[in-house]
Amino acid sequence: MFAGASLDENSGAFCELKANFFRLILTKAELLAITKADINFEKNQLNIDKTYYRTGKKDVITEPKTKQSVRIIEIPGFLKKEIQEFVDRHYGMADTQRLFPVVQEAVQHKMKRQIKVAGVKKIRVHDLRHSHVAYLIEKGVEPLLIKERLGHKDIRITLNTYGHLYPNQQRKVANLLDEENQIDAIK
Repeated sequence: MFAGASLDENSGAFCELKANFFRLILTKAELLAITKADINFEKNQLNIDKTYYRTGKKDVITEPKTKQSVRIIEIPGFLKKEIQEFVDRHYGMADTQRLFPVVQEAVQHKMKRQIKVAGVKKIRVHDLRHSHVAYLIEKGVEPLLIKERLGHKDIRITLNTYGHLYPNQQRKVANLLDEENQIDAIK
């Protein structure tokens, strides 16, 4: 996918890699705090244990807001490969170096430019997180698993935020019960 592509911070490949991280349901602060050491390439896992923000022209790395925000996320093979290629092209990248050494505003600015070029509806970077949750719900992923991937403190936060996406699931329940009833009638 990235063969021969430049992976500097202005390249499309770099932006695509960041977008793929958002598919893991990360916040911007979590994304920008990720270091090479946070990736377990053998187990396809990403350790989320810090967040990034900038204040007074200084980069600040802190612990997440809640202890539930500290988590390990299983990552898909395609993303592991992209991360590995990215790291390999940055020869000598220190384990503690942030993968994305930009500020939060830069992420939103780059996304706005790409949206304009693509001619698609304007959204915030955080909306990628919401879109991914909607996708997981549509694919039948259980709310508790979504809560864990989001790093929410309580399932109620997840359900209060995304519960409106579950009404289309009611038909699935009714169909399931109809199928069970038909099986019982045959017996």
